[in-house]
Amino acid sequence: MQDTRRNLPQLLGDARRWFEEGLLAAVEAGSVTPVSPTQTQLFAVLDGEGTTVSELARRMGVTRQTAHQAVHSLIAAGLLEQVPDPASARRRLIRRTEEGERAHRRAVRTIEQLEDQLTERIGREAADALRAALEAPWGPPPSAHQHDAAAAAAGQRHEQR
Repeated sequence: MQDTRRNLPQLLGDARRWFEEGLLAAVEAGSVTPVSPTQTQLFAVLDGEGTTVSELARRMGVTRQTAHQAVHSLIAAGLLEQVPDPASARRRLIRRTEEGERAHRRAVRTIEQLEDQLTERIGREAADALRAALEAPWGPPPSAHQHDAAAAAAGQRHEQR
């Protein structure tokens, strides 16, 4: 019999897409410049005073080229701008324009509304437990050696049943 239970990464991915689709639907309904999920993620990790493209890429877990493309499309849309970094003449910071700030505030309000809707659907206790689990310190991902040891231990537990 095939195990149809979905693993946590699949479930977390679905949960992320639920929020992204809700946010994108709100953006489209509000006659706001449409943004992609990558652009939405970029906005979420951008510091108020500005962030370098390299740092944005690191925070997003994407290549520098992917972050660069997202930045330039948002600059073209008038939501971001490049400014000189006061700490380094060689670096440029990416920051929100006034329109970008307005869009960011709308997105934050929309996410709050989506969280409220989710709480109504799954209940306060489940929503609080979900938040607590996601906010708990997970520590660094296990190394390959730790993974092999954990898999061996899990196999032994399974055999004992």
